Amino acid sequence: MGGGMTTVERTQVFLLPDLGEGLSEAEIVEWRVAVGDIVTVDQSVVEVETAKAVVDVPCPYAGRVVTLHGAAGEVRPVGQPLITIAPLDGGDEPAGHATYREEERAGSGNVLIGYGTGHGGGTRRRRRTRLALAPEPADAPRAGAGPTRVAAGAAATAGGGPAGGAATPTALVISPIVRRLARERGVDLGTVQGTGPGGVIRRADVEGAPTVPAARLAAVPDPQVTPSPVGDGDVIVPLTGVRKVIADKLSRSRREIPEVTIWVDVDATGLLETRAAINAATPDAPVSILALLARICLSGLRRFPQLNARVDTEAQRIVQSAGVHLGIAAQTDRGLLVPVLRDAQRLTTAELAAELAATTAAARAGSLPPARLTGGTFTLNNYGVFGVDGSTPIINHPEAALLGVGRIVDKPWVVDGQLAVRKVTQLSLTFDHRVCDGGVAGGFLRHVADCVERPALLIAAV
Repeated sequence: MGGGMTTVERTQVFLLPDLGEGLSEAEIVEWRVAVGDIVTVDQSVVEVETAKAVVDVPCPYAGRVVTLHGAAGEVRPVGQPLITIAPLDGGDEPAGHATYREEERAGSGNVLIGYGTGHGGGTRRRRRTRLALAPEPADAPRAGAGPTRVAAGAAATAGGGPAGGAATPTALVISPIVRRLARERGVDLGTVQGTGPGGVIRRADVEGAPTVPAARLAAVPDPQVTPSPVGDGDVIVPLTGVRKVIADKLSRSRREIPEVTIWVDVDATGLLETRAAINAATPDAPVSILALLARICLSGLRRFPQLNARVDTEAQRIVQSAGVHLGIAAQTDRGLLVPVLRDAQRLTTAELAAELAATTAAARAGSLPPARLTGGTFTLNNYGVFGVDGSTPIINHPEAALLGVGRIVDKPWVVDGQLAVRKVTQLSLTFDHRVCDGGVAGGFLRHVADCVERPALLIAAV
């Protein structure tokens, strides 16, 4: 569905569109336009962050920007006003855009991929307001319970100038992501020259900026953490965005799914040797351990399809998926995300490796569309990258199972009756006891373990 439109005195109000996948709100990251700017049909006007991705939102109307509804850092519900556009007078129409009215009447076809820009809703009267979004100093905490936000000078009053004649600050930061990145990298925002519109500091500016000493950094308040009013030393971290969705999803998983975790230690020496042999033969297309583990999981799910399923509680049925939509847990600056490789069973091992590398990189960059972060049927979680041996992970609702892989370390191991030092890892399988019993789960985990220890079994299993 697209954003609706209301008309007051010839203006058009573009409502925040339905971004799909059950998303009900989005946080404004950066306005691409300012009050007074002329926009064309399908021009990107704002960057928003949903619980799943950072998305550029184009506007289906052409004209002059009258009002920006909301400041950077503000969360807007779907269906609420986002930007107000006034039609241009004939003399205001820019060269090369003489057909903008025809385009507007025809409607846009690509506000977001998969979501049109239908003009829903009826006409209603509403009081027109003017937003005064004056910039604040970059490191000045705002009174109240929310994190510090600094709005761009471009998002000013309807008159086009900064509200109240406020002076332009030396550091303009719109995105809370940028502020968090600066905090993590130890970058003093007061020393950064922004390259965005109006001097706004962007992610690339922070990544290229020098760091500050830890002692000085400790004195700078964290804009993402607000001091608590209930006790000295306590802090309150707003549960919003990705963290809120993660919390809701994991709570629902624990509430609804009777999960069981089983595990086994395995000798991964053969798997590492196999990877080395593959990469020596094809140095231009290296294969990761994660790709080999994904291939092994696909082999296991072919044998035990009961785990590639979900429980439909409303219909009281178990739905086994025809394809394996493999989720890969990835830690990012925005929290834990699980991008999905759809129909992974159709990919070769080399294609799996390439897709995994590209997908995890896009997830960490925040460039994956929401559709790529949902719809998984089985998840692979390599928590060994954090230096831990084992875990009892929570199932990614509504899936039925998750395979976890610990770190690979040297350990004493008995080989043909002799003690040897081998590369050992721990595999854990957390499964929904409603979809199968221990025999199926144990059979799957044992098959995975056998393939890790003797990768040649993968060929026999094809």
